[in-house]
Amino acid sequence: MDALPIFTPLEARVLGVLIEKEKTVPDTYPLSLNTLTLGCNQKTARDPVMAATESEVLGAIDILKDYALIIESSGGRVMRYAHNTRRAFKLPEQSVALLAVLMLRGPQTAGELRTNCDRLHPFGDISSVEAFLEELASAETPWVIKLPKLPGSREHRWTHLLCGEVDMTIFNLPPAHRHPDELTQLQAEVARLNEEVAALRETVEKIQATLGM
Repeated sequence: MDALPIFTPLEARVLGVLIEKEKTVPDTYPLSLNTLTLGCNQKTARDPVMAATESEVLGAIDILKDYALIIESSGGRVMRYAHNTRRAFKLPEQSVALLAVLMLRGPQTAGELRTNCDRLHPFGDISSVEAFLEELASAETPWVIKLPKLPGSREHRWTHLLCGEVDMTIFNLPPAHRHPDELTQLQAEVARLNEEVAALRETVEKIQATLGM
């Protein structure tokens, strides 16, 4: 594959589920449409949680087939689906595992990726995860990008670029650009605290006057 494809979130989810289930439920892999849809709509280990229909998943499958990323086969009376990611993307298993977990769970730190990739490909340490992430990020057409640190966080998070470029400005908003509702709440809280301080000061002054202080 010469150029990085741009997927919808559902197309990325379908591909991520197929990569995941190949390792986690090999006895039922390749997956039927019903099982694949259930995997896309899982409530755990998914971010965001989706509620895709079988027809929507089938539409995503058709798109992914155009990129040679899905192999269709007949299993009994139902069609079954497997991924062809390593060959189509020309990436090692470690990189495919990282991309799959990012597609399934959203932005994560290297430490989180190491933990969440354990069933797909166990990494020996965080430095090996970071090495593969850096390789993906420094490719001629980058597959992933390092995000700015969250407030109070010591680690950077990473996200994939299979759904297009990331709007980095949302991670760099200064305090003055907080949501108006949040500013209103903060201003109201400050006003309330100022009133409490004034009331306490008045009470203290009355006590002092009574005691002749």
